[in-house]
Amino acid sequence: MSAIKENEIASCIRKAISSYLIDLDGEKPGQLYGMVINSVEKPLIEVAIQHTKGNQTQAAELLGINRNTLRQKMKQYQIK
Repeated sequence: MSAIKENEIASCIRKAISSYLIDLDGEKPGQLYGMVINSVEKPLIEVAIQHTKGNQTQAAELLGINRNTLRQKMKQYQIK
């Protein structure tokens, strides 16, 4: 399995947000930034935890965040 390039991730996000805004059909979006961050952050953490076989220290290093921050995010998103 090859790694996903950063521009591919950005492209997917760009397409999804554009599609979301079009689907609103003139309705005003609310909290777009928070919605996108939450949509990306949870699966990112889940993949890191899975990749490190549950090792939170390694997952935090992989993500480039502090282990305590990782634990807070796991609690926030109810990730076990």
